[in-house]
Amino acid sequence: MANRTDNSNRCSNGKKPNDGMRLIIATFVGIVVGFFLGISFPTLSLTKLNFPSGILPSVDITYVEDETPETSSETLLHTWSSRGPLHGANSSDAPHWKIWVPSNPRGAEMLTPGIIAPESDYYLRRLWGLPEEDVPVKPKYLIAFTVGFGQKVNVDACVKKFSKDFTIVLFHYDGRTTEWEELEWSKRAIHVSVPKQTKWWYAKRFLHPDIVAPYDYVFIWDEDLGLENFDVEEYIRLIKKHGLEISQPAVESKKKITWEITKRKTKGEVHKDAKEKPGRCNDPHLPPCAAFIEIMAPVFSRDAWRCVWHMIQNDLVHGWGLDFALRKCVEPAHEKIGVVDSQWIIHQSLPSLGSQGEAQDGKAGWQGVRDRCKREWTMFQSRMASSEKQYLKEIANSTIH
Repeated sequence: MANRTDNSNRCSNGKKPNDGMRLIIATFVGIVVGFFLGISFPTLSLTKLNFPSGILPSVDITYVEDETPETSSETLLHTWSSRGPLHGANSSDAPHWKIWVPSNPRGAEMLTPGIIAPESDYYLRRLWGLPEEDVPVKPKYLIAFTVGFGQKVNVDACVKKFSKDFTIVLFHYDGRTTEWEELEWSKRAIHVSVPKQTKWWYAKRFLHPDIVAPYDYVFIWDEDLGLENFDVEEYIRLIKKHGLEISQPAVESKKKITWEITKRKTKGEVHKDAKEKPGRCNDPHLPPCAAFIEIMAPVFSRDAWRCVWHMIQNDLVHGWGLDFALRKCVEPAHEKIGVVDSQWIIHQSLPSLGSQGEAQDGKAGWQGVRDRCKREWTMFQSRMASSEKQYLKEIANSTIH
């Protein structure tokens, strides 16, 4: 019995050192494996692992997919969405994030505000290099002429009066653009060609306020103007000095000038009113005695043009009647609309766009154009009156209720 007991004790004592060694080895191996797992784990993307939603019911799993110190937008959105309520155990029921910004421009509500580019310009850009180096000097003003090839010589002389501070836009109503390429400045101009259209048709479609927003002033001029006595830099200085939001150069012409206010006065820099024929003005502060310019050579500030553009009717292409309504866009209009006398132009009164009309019912083409101009004037006045009447009616009803 004694021998058996001794043998038994020897066996049990011999196993203890082996068990301890195994434990030490297992612990060491575990530490090593855990270490290597730990350093490799951040390179994994938990967003690519399909964990059942029940495993981690209330834990936000957010890991950056790359090793850059910045947090990715996907991670931020995943973090935000994971904080929403869970809708079920199926992956299809997982919460989804959605962008909706009501204050964004119409149609862009699903975009984050920082990516929206609501405005554009007519700056010419290169097809190579860095975008920020495309336009070393950005023009501050825009001049648009509506032209036909027959007035090429005169338009050339006019454009040369405008410095590189101007973006030049030519609207070609006769469809001829190639012939203009021989002019040096034509290479940096914007050419838009649609046959038999007027400058107000073009302006409504190609001079949207969000397109011309970078420009302090927008000039929208006819092609038959003489600028021998006109200096554009001095003109801009004067309209800034006198606070004119809507203006035009004074006019001289060999033919009769319709409105007294547009005639050049030999004394002074600017005038804002004039005495008209009896019966033309019910109020000395209203058109055509004040708050009035013609539409042959208007100049608009950025803010004034934004308003005027919205007032231009899409289907009324001649702009007749618009001059009487310009006062709706500035306040006080009799102070902010004026004529610059010291920088004047000559209206050559050349028949150009009128020749684009078509003869109908025994009338010459130019006569049909003239008839439509008069008709549009009546239509515009009617629409304006109806619109204001409806607005006042709605205001009155809202006050009652």
